[in-house]
Amino acid sequence: MGRIAYINGRYLPQNQATVHIEDRGYNFADGVYEVIAVHNGALVDEEPHIVRLRRSLNELKIDWPVTENAFRFLMREIIRRNGLREGMIYLQITRGVAPRDHAFPKDSQSSLMMTTRRSKPFNADEIAKGVRVITIPDIRWKRNDIKSISLLGNVLGKQQAREAGAYEAWMFDENGDVTEGTSSNAWIVSKEGELVTRQLSNAILSGITRLTVLKLAEEKGIKFVERAFSIEETQSAKEAFLTSTTSFVKPIVQIDDKQVADGKAGPLCRALLDRYGSYMDEDISSP
Repeated sequence: MGRIAYINGRYLPQNQATVHIEDRGYNFADGVYEVIAVHNGALVDEEPHIVRLRRSLNELKIDWPVTENAFRFLMREIIRRNGLREGMIYLQITRGVAPRDHAFPKDSQSSLMMTTRRSKPFNADEIAKGVRVITIPDIRWKRNDIKSISLLGNVLGKQQAREAGAYEAWMFDENGDVTEGTSSNAWIVSKEGELVTRQLSNAILSGITRLTVLKLAEEKGIKFVERAFSIEETQSAKEAFLTSTTSFVKPIVQIDDKQVADGKAGPLCRALLDRYGSYMDEDISSP
């Protein structure tokens, strides 16, 4: 059986799910999205994802398409209808359908769609093999704290990474400091042994896995600091890794043409990766 999608009150085979040609998400990228991991058939970090979605909607002045309680039900129903055990939900909310005009329409109903995707079960040993990243200038707009569907800068950066044979691109600002990856948050372990990730601001997205890893680091007594770090500092780092809903905690073994330390997952990253695996089991089993 093919995948089932939800769109504005209807469950449809995904290849039959469509949006109106004047949906503002299609015309203007006027909308927001979330990607939520599903583990053992349950949502991981549901509450912080809802909090971030609520904030993104508020920042863009887009109304909820349904009540939050109904929204939570719909997420579980799309998981059930797709028989999803391991994977993720992709959901998108736009300002809705209106004649094409840059200004907000006076009367429009926001639009909601949800899809699912299967993935392989979490495998720490496989993830720990590590990946390569490249570095590129950050050409995006100035509100990267909003999880907007306007992702052209991210798309171009990810394509550069793919063409270079890399997994991800780390973007850097006008000061030469790393902001984040095209679809992930960036981390290093400095030469002094300090866990570092950039502080929250409009320059980066508040990644949910980022927040969870900070919590897990604190739980394990790992010293960390939230600050900017430069491309130059990554070259002397003891470890580097990235985090995201779909990549979990992924070691980086090479940045551009320079190997990170011994070219293997470092002990701190590996400890956080293993702890994150057990955290997912705990989170979905908590009331």
